[in-house]
Amino acid sequence: MATDLKEKLVSSFMAFENKVDVDHPIHDIRLGAIKNFEAKGFPTNKEEAWKYTSLRKFAKTNFSVFPKKSKTPEYRDVKKYFLHEVDTYKIVFIDGVYSSFLSETTHDGVDVCLMSAALSKPMYRPVVDVYFNKAASKDEQMTSLNTAFSREGAYIYIPKNKAPIKPIEILHFATGTEAALMLQPRNLIIAEENSELQVIERHQSLTDNEILTNCVTEIFAAENAIVDYYKVQNDRHTASLIDNTYISQKAKSTVKVHTFSFGGKLTRNNLNYYQHGSHIDSTLKGVTIIGEKQHVDHHTLVHHQEPDSESHQDYKGIYGEKSTGVFNGKIIVDKEAQKTNAFQQNNNILISDKATINTKPQLEIFADDVKCSHGCTIGQLDKDAMFYLQSRGIPKKEATALLMYAFTDDVMDSVRLPELKNRINNLIAEKLGVQMGFDL
Repeated sequence: MATDLKEKLVSSFMAFENKVDVDHPIHDIRLGAIKNFEAKGFPTNKEEAWKYTSLRKFAKTNFSVFPKKSKTPEYRDVKKYFLHEVDTYKIVFIDGVYSSFLSETTHDGVDVCLMSAALSKPMYRPVVDVYFNKAASKDEQMTSLNTAFSREGAYIYIPKNKAPIKPIEILHFATGTEAALMLQPRNLIIAEENSELQVIERHQSLTDNEILTNCVTEIFAAENAIVDYYKVQNDRHTASLIDNTYISQKAKSTVKVHTFSFGGKLTRNNLNYYQHGSHIDSTLKGVTIIGEKQHVDHHTLVHHQEPDSESHQDYKGIYGEKSTGVFNGKIIVDKEAQKTNAFQQNNNILISDKATINTKPQLEIFADDVKCSHGCTIGQLDKDAMFYLQSRGIPKKEATALLMYAFTDDVMDSVRLPELKNRINNLIAEKLGVQMGFDL
């Protein structure tokens, strides 16, 4: 008889709540979340938002919800997954459990630490009460599931006029101690007025056992705050990720999220921006390069609620073999949001006649003094450009790679961490199976 994961999760909730203390202030939040998930269950293809991405197989897999064993890898075995070319703060989790051995946190003027500490210690209560679960959806099933089991993840608080002295890495490793493991990290990131930070997030499986990660991140950017957030998704083909990110911005803030999707079996990115003020800048950019039977689904939302703000979306996709890509981007401009400038573009290249892309850019505009555009393209590499490069003595494989790099340039140009930019360029070269004979 197939295991029903929904029933297992609902029955596991009571044991989880008893373990983390039912008297905790967020008990009612968790309880409401599990009730919503119990009522709705896993999303299905009958829902428009999940039309092209099925979770049916996961719903019948016997995932372990709480790992019974623990195993800490040696640093030498995981060093390549860190951005070791530059000094960073590191918040590292092994099978959902914090690893002090691999981490470097701080409370020196800023808080770079653990969600479990923020939820359990009274000193953090004033901040947690204001921000926790305030941006995240109360209705979306996978977000509700994460909220119900929210306990561990990254907690980053940057006070007014502060900036960490180095970038912050959030890394989640899965070691394979269970035949199939489900992880549910929860991140809360707050940048107060005139603050600034850079964050790199990565989920990495060290095993061929099946891993399903259901992650929720809330980001709050106060007035004049600047947040750069980079998601590096290059996992094994037995690992899947459902990533829900909710961003709340105040006036004159800038938040940029770059998503690099190269690995994993199934990846679903739900990226939601909510603008609460004027002169806000929201940037969403992504590069997807996949093959085999990989599946990557980008779902974006930018909600302009007040005048004189901007948003820029630019997603590039390269799909080979039997891979599937999905892009569903929505821009909402409220009646009050006059003089909005919203740009959305999704460009895709199919390098296999068996690859599939489903793209659906959307605009909902209720204001009359705006500049809004959206568009998508699906095609193949330019044959004239290929001929030109090959006529100059460049082999076909390298010529193909050059055109691919040119295709992704618009996204890569806005990466502000040189060490990360070089790392991503190397990953692109690896995905394309070439070695480039010049500095990237």
